[in-house]
Amino acid sequence: MATSSAMPAPLKRAQYWDSIANFLAEDPNSILGRIAGGNIYDANQPQLQAWKQEIELLKGVLHDREGWIGFEFDVPRMGHRADVVLLTSGTVVVVEFKFEAAGKINRAAVNQVWDYALELKHFHAASHDLPIVPILVVPEANDLPAEWSRRETAPDLVYRPIAANQQSLQAVLEAAITSGTTNIDADAWYGAPYHPSPSIIKAAEDLWAGHSVAEIASSGAGTEELRAAAECLRELAQKARDLRQRLICFLTGVPGAGKTLIGLGMAAQRTADGDPHAVFLSGNEPLVRVLRAALVRDKRKRRGLMRETGARTETTTAVKKFIQNVHEHRNEALRNEQSAPFEHIAIFDEAQRAWTRKRLAEWLKQRIGVSNFDRSEPEVLIGTLARKPDWSMIVCLVGEGQEINRGEAGIGEWFRAVADRFPDWSVYASPGFADLGQAAEAWRGIPSRTEEPRLHLSVSRRSLRAENLSHFVQSLLDCDRLGAREHLERFHELYPVRLTRDLEQGKQWVRDHARGSERFGLLATSKAVRLKPYAVDVRIEVDPVHWFLDGREDLRSSFALEDAATEFDVQGLEIDWACIAWDGDVRHTGSGWTYHKVQHNLQNGSRWVNIGERNTWGRIYALNAYRVLLTRARQGMVICVPQGQAADPTRKPEFYDRTYEYLAGLGISSI
Repeated sequence: MATSSAMPAPLKRAQYWDSIANFLAEDPNSILGRIAGGNIYDANQPQLQAWKQEIELLKGVLHDREGWIGFEFDVPRMGHRADVVLLTSGTVVVVEFKFEAAGKINRAAVNQVWDYALELKHFHAASHDLPIVPILVVPEANDLPAEWSRRETAPDLVYRPIAANQQSLQAVLEAAITSGTTNIDADAWYGAPYHPSPSIIKAAEDLWAGHSVAEIASSGAGTEELRAAAECLRELAQKARDLRQRLICFLTGVPGAGKTLIGLGMAAQRTADGDPHAVFLSGNEPLVRVLRAALVRDKRKRRGLMRETGARTETTTAVKKFIQNVHEHRNEALRNEQSAPFEHIAIFDEAQRAWTRKRLAEWLKQRIGVSNFDRSEPEVLIGTLARKPDWSMIVCLVGEGQEINRGEAGIGEWFRAVADRFPDWSVYASPGFADLGQAAEAWRGIPSRTEEPRLHLSVSRRSLRAENLSHFVQSLLDCDRLGAREHLERFHELYPVRLTRDLEQGKQWVRDHARGSERFGLLATSKAVRLKPYAVDVRIEVDPVHWFLDGREDLRSSFALEDAATEFDVQGLEIDWACIAWDGDVRHTGSGWTYHKVQHNLQNGSRWVNIGERNTWGRIYALNAYRVLLTRARQGMVICVPQGQAADPTRKPEFYDRTYEYLAGLGISSI
């Protein structure tokens, strides 16, 4: 154990940080002053009283301990501080006090201290390989629940929280802390970098609060790619501004590589007068709704604005300027074709999903009564930014292999729009478009085009633990058994993937594996209509805001495991643990996939019908729906393939058995 008593500099991660020996020797009022930042009069009385009690309790139980102690330890970007962190006997101990808990141990408090421990484990560089023990102290508690009263095994060294009261705290500390002799360099641990890899919801909150992409994406594979891509887009935006040019940039990447993160970061930047100069556009309505709601909730929470109507309206308006539905943005542009947009930069998420001329013409005729419309969505959007009198820039974020809607134009339509209608726009794109079939010819028709290697992200960051998840899913869907087994072998210990025939067993598995406030949920494809006998009805519309953001107490949230979210609800979003119900819409034959949908008619009743080879896009959409579901979980997933029912012609066991056997043959363990 390091014995230096010097405060690590220049970083200040805790309000008070010192050796336990110095803490025991120091006057309580002096400690209190240091915790309060040198002026105890700035702190409210309940907080001062809590700190006094913490100091008194810890002085009473740490008298034989060596190590270091920190009060009000900042857990970066969680928006909270842990009450106390101890480094002792090779162990990190996170302690949270609840003096106002009326003697009760509640799940919310347990989750809070557990989240602190998990955050340190995953993102604090010096804590990755250390045992971390979260302890919840409710001094007046009379009844300590058995499930929170003992230290249990923890394969990844993050232990289940242990609850203690005033009388049991010393015994809990003794039982919780290992007797290991591993020395922790306190100065190095205190000053170690914090490397977050947040979900897209948390990332959006951090970006909107003023953090940069570099801060948020400062760890793991693909970090340098992200930084290089973000810097490339900044350079191109500066070029467009300085030279009064019009540019379109295509940022490509594998699923989960960070395209949306970069786009949100660019849209969150402010001009000198505080106004946004860019807008983030997405045709993914659930993503737009969830991100908007999350930003509004987070902003109100940070500012304590929950009851201030005027502030609520201001926050909501600002968020709506930041993130917009691309179709609403397009419709507004069509209503006001003579006016220029407010923003200079438009970031279009999943740009390959822009509508074709035919799809847009159909929609406008049905919804608005406009006939003979002859422009595609890319043409409309480029034309809108072209009305900006000085400079403008469009950033197209391009995903791979997740097309799930008809009438999506693909990247070739963007290239054709520039070549045919906007030849004065310069295009920058990652290498490779010259080899993309029909898009290649359109690419070569652009007068001013530049290949820029920095505009491609090749490494998925979606999972905290499994860099190879997207490769595994790709191999699984390609029926590449050897490749799938090899990829699974690389990450299965850190990112568990399991298989079951029992949906309730699958639900319990995700419940058991989720720790703290980690989110879990039930997923199924929109065509999985024969899961209804298992109480999974995909026809019931899920409200993604409640499903993704609300807590365990709300039956509409994912935690209830009652409403299954489909590929349309979750594309672009993530949860920590997924229970995926696999129906007979996509079946394995032993050598490949077949594709089906349920059809109802008076003559034949309800039955599965085959999606034939001629319906190429129908097959692509069906397979990509499972691609979306299989890449939603950040921590792990269980796949449930039902047993079927011989008496039900729409649920024959043979519709499911070979799929289960194929997945098991890839090395996925059953639970």
